[in-house]
Amino acid sequence: MKIKQVEELVGITKKNIRFYEEQGLLQIERAENGYREYHQKDVIRLQEIQLLRKIDISIEEMRALFEQKESLQICLEQHLKELEHRKRSLGKMQEICERMIQEHLSLDTLDAEACLEEVEKMEKEGVKFMDVNRTDVHRKKMTGAIVGAAVMIVLMVCSMLLVIWANTQDPIPWGLLVLFLAVPAVIVIGTLAALAGRMKEIEGGEEDEASKY
Repeated sequence: MKIKQVEELVGITKKNIRFYEEQGLLQIERAENGYREYHQKDVIRLQEIQLLRKIDISIEEMRALFEQKESLQICLEQHLKELEHRKRSLGKMQEICERMIQEHLSLDTLDAEACLEEVEKMEKEGVKFMDVNRTDVHRKKMTGAIVGAAVMIVLMVCSMLLVIWANTQDPIPWGLLVLFLAVPAVIVIGTLAALAGRMKEIEGGEEDEASKY
């Protein structure tokens, strides 16, 4: 079957299917014409991947599992320990928030330095807090995508306004006017569509998910 059929059967996008192939989680056969040919076993493997990702099993853990370097039981037991560790870390964050609320702190009375010292002490004891650097990089990517798209859109809008102004000075045939306006308009639409796709990737694409591990 073709990848479009696999998308419909499993509910995973073509891009993520390709990503799983690149990561070595899928071994897809090639037909005589060179095109990828998917089979029922590939659908089953994708369903397995989908389930394991739903419970936050990492790409690296899945690779070891599929390469039979460890069993499903061992994989799940190790993951359960990690989840327990995260639960403990979240509990510590909750305790800090609750204490700050109980102390009726405001920005004027908040001693951020003392709180950070307490957080750093907990981190040395193994508690995991939010990775500020990763969050900031995430935001930087989004800002860069928006700025790039905005520059392109402004350029295209300016070119359209220039065409309209030039037409008022020296009218051109309607067919050419429509063409000169349609090209930048299509570019604007394409830029917006590309921006929407990029924002979706940054917010939750498998590539970003995999980079956490």
